[in-house]
Order: sequence, then C-alpha cells, then structure tokens
Amino acid sequence: MAPADAAFIGRRPLPQSLRFAPKERSASVVHKLSLVCVWLAIGSSGLVFSEPAPVDALMMGLIVLLPVVGLVRTTPVLVLYLSAWLFVAAGGYISSATIPDIQASVTFTTISLYLSLASFVFAGFVAKRPDAHTRLILNAWTCAALVAACAAIVGYFSVMPGAYDLFTKYGRAAGTFKDPNVFGAFLVAPALFMLHLVINRPLRSAIVPLAIAGILALAILLSFSRGAWVNLAIAVLIFGYLAFVTAPTSGQRARVILLGSAGVAALIAIVAVAAQFDGVSDLLSQRASLSQSYDSGPDGRFGGQAKALKLIAEKPLGIGALTFSTQYHREEVHNVYLSIFLNAGWLGGSVYWLIVAVTAAFGLRHAARKSEMRPLFLVIYAAFLATILEGIIIDTDHWRHFYLLTGMTWGLMAVGRGHCASDISNRRSLDHP
Repeated sequence: MAPADAAFIGRRPLPQSLRFAPKERSASVVHKLSLVCVWLAIGSSGLVFSEPAPVDALMMGLIVLLPVVGLVRTTPVLVLYLSAWLFVAAGGYISSATIPDIQASVTFTTISLYLSLASFVFAGFVAKRPDAHTRLILNAWTCAALVAACAAIVGYFSVMPGAYDLFTKYGRAAGTFKDPNVFGAFLVAPALFMLHLVINRPLRSAIVPLAIAGILALAILLSFSRGAWVNLAIAVLIFGYLAFVTAPTSGQRARVILLGSAGVAALIAIVAVAAQFDGVSDLLSQRASLSQSYDSGPDGRFGGQAKALKLIAEKPLGIGALTFSTQYHREEVHNVYLSIFLNAGWLGGSVYWLIVAVTAAFGLRHAARKSEMRPLFLVIYAAFLATILEGIIIDTDHWRHFYLLTGMTWGLMAVGRGHCASDISNRRSLDHP
C-alpha cells in the first residue's frame, strides 16, 4: 500500500481518533497526570504548619510543568499581567540594594516573585479551559479548606488528645495553618463556592454543600480573626448582590434572597450555639471589639502606620522588606498598601496598587458581561474583592490564595466568551456521552 494511501482501507478514511491514537493517548495521559499534580498542589495548600510548605515545592514544579505540557494559554493580556508583577519584583530588588543587610529582604522579594509567577501560570491554566480548570481548582481548594476547618474544630474543642496544642494558636483555631488570620481568610473562597452550589443546584443536591459551608463558617468564627470575619461578611454580601442582579430569572433571584436569609439565620444560630461555651464567649467578646490594646499608642498598629507613611514620603526607593519591624517599629505595618511601598519603593508600590485597582475595575465590568462562566467568576471575584479590602488591616502580600484569586480573575477575564462556551460544551459532552 502506498504511503499516501496508508490512512485508508478500502478507500474509506480511518476515524481521526484511530489515525492519531498513539500521540493523542500519550498527550492525554500527560495532561491527566498534570491535572492530578494541580489538584495535589491546591489540595495541599491548606497544610502550612511551617514555611516553606509542601505546596511550595509542588507550585514550583507546576510553574515549569504546565507551560511545557501545553496546559497554559498565553494571551497579550496575561503577558501584561505578568509584566506588572515583574515591575513590583524589580522595585523590591532595588529597594533591597539600599540597605546594608540585604539577605532577608532579597529572600522576601524572591518569594514574592515566585508567587507572582505562580499567579501568572494559574491565570494561563484557567484561560486554557476556563470551566474545567476553574472547577478543578475550586474543588481541590474546598477539600483543603474542609480538612483544615475540621482540624480546627476538633482542636479547639479538644475532641482528640493533643489536638488542641496542634491545631490552635494563642487560644484561637488555626487548623493546619501556623497563623489563625491566614487560616480564616483561606476558607472564604471555598465557602462562597459552596454557596454558589447551593444557589444553582436542586434543593436535595444542595444539602452537602450547605453543610460544608456551615463547617467553614464555624471554623472562621473560631479563628477569632477580625480580618477573616470582615472578609467573609464582605465576600458574602458582594457575592449575594452580584448573584442577585445577574440572575437570569425572577425565580433565581427569589432563590438567592431565600437562601441568603436562611444563611444569615444559620450563621446567627452557629454564633449563638458557639457562644454557649465559656472560652468561646470570652474570646468572642474580646476579639469583637473594634479597637484592641495593641492598636493604639505610638507603638501600636496605628502608630506604626503613621511611621510608615512618613518613611514612604522620605524614601522613594523604599527601605527593603522586613526592615520596618527590625529598625523602625516593634511589628510590621499591618496594611499591605503601605508595606508594599516600604518593601518595593514608589515603583513597586505604585504598580502593586495599579494591579489591584485594574483587577477590581475590569473584574466588575466582566461580572456584568453575560456568559456561562459568570456564576463561577462571581465566586472568584467576590473573594478577591474581600481579600484586597482585608489588606487594609493586614499584610497579604505573601498570602498564596491572594495570588491564586488574582490569577484566576485575570485568567477568566482574558478568555473570550466563545472559548468559555466551547469549553463548557466539551465538558458536557465528556460527562454525558
């Protein structure tokens, strides 16, 4: 048989899947293994007893692996996004060069660069197959959050011997994290994802995600993190509002209102029940105060922020990361929008502010655009907005989930509606042959 006729038998062409089966099967196996690695990386992101965490090794591998195997879609918009983060890193390195002891500052900036690269890769990963890859990340994230939340609850109430010492910090639930503040904030996006499922599923199928949302809410409460409480409240309000105004039917809007009311009632019930425990009640009343003893005074949080503002005006190149708490004040600034100017100078600080502002503004415009991916985008966008607002009261510049949320927001914004619809159609054809 002549080579030109090798693909034919009896003048009938072989099916495409048979003619290219070996190559496609090989690519499919590589892609599936890569997706498993993504799931493991996100699924292990809740295990942060120390730094670096296991997730960091996996993330570094994915930064190389995903582009190599073709699971990252690069667009001009995403290249611009990466370029902005590189300017922030450049500002950090320039600022580090202005201080005598540069090792700690350079290390901090290098970690920021790694997180920026991971954010870009995940943006391209989401843009490659928006529906499938977004759901993969959110499902893995929810599993990580549920494990961390259950550990926190078990530890806080001393359900198992030794659990309290392992899963609490300073009398506050921390789960599998070393910091209760980061732990609480980490649970917010998965909680929103569960609310999304509750809104969009039949009532019978909504019981499990509703229960998971309740567990996550209780764990956030027990973290006694004012920032996490505000984060959750703002995220739920933003998500609920956007879900309501973008609902396609009046029935869907009524469902959002009904479930929102039920959720508020359930949250009140959770707080009321938890407050029956003396330890919870005492710490709850203490942490619920708008002003803590460490906030006021020249050596308090607000005094430190006043010092930071003065330094920002005097030091255009910044003072180098981690220098503020060792030379100027007893603790860090606790405001990422001030600390970024100290860490990366006017250049890095301005670009960081620009990234946050552009993401928020373009994200709102994208949320108003009708597409099949909009419901999931609202989950990511609401969690992102709540996180950047929490940045006013805490340093979030090394929060892994902040970079993940920002990257996913850009990935979903970068892809066209036609690609989203094609991806969803392909997923449905695979799910329902």
